[in-house]
Amino acid sequence: MSVSLADLRGRNPEIFTDGCPTRTVLDHVMGKWGILVLLALSDGTQRWGVLRRNISGISEKMLASTLKTLEGDGLVQRTAYPEVPPRVEYALTPRGRDLMTRVIPLMEWVADNADDIVARKD
Repeated sequence: MSVSLADLRGRNPEIFTDGCPTRTVLDHVMGKWGILVLLALSDGTQRWGVLRRNISGISEKMLASTLKTLEGDGLVQRTAYPEVPPRVEYALTPRGRDLMTRVIPLMEWVADNADDIVARKD
C-alpha cells in the first residue's frame, strides 16, 4: 500500500510543516548519525565500544549525543550495570524495533543503489 504526502496531509494538514513534531523526529531518526546508530542496534544489544567500532567515523562526543537523543525519543534503551568496571549496554526499544522494520527496506534500497547514484555525480 502506497501512501502519498497528500494522503498524510489529509489526515493531518500540519504534518511535515515547519514547527511540526514530525520534523524533529525526522531530524533525530534520519540524520547521518541517528540512522547509523539505529541501524547498528538493529543487529542487537551492544556495548559502547562495540557500537563505536560498528559506526565508522563517529566521534565519542557525537555517539554520546546521538544515543542520548534517541534514548530521550524512546527509541533506544540504555542499561547500566552496577559492576566494576562499569558496563553499559544499548538496545532498541519496542518502538525502535518497529521503526527499524520500516526503515531497513529503505537502507537496503540505498545500499543497492548508492554506487550508481554516486557515480552519476562524477
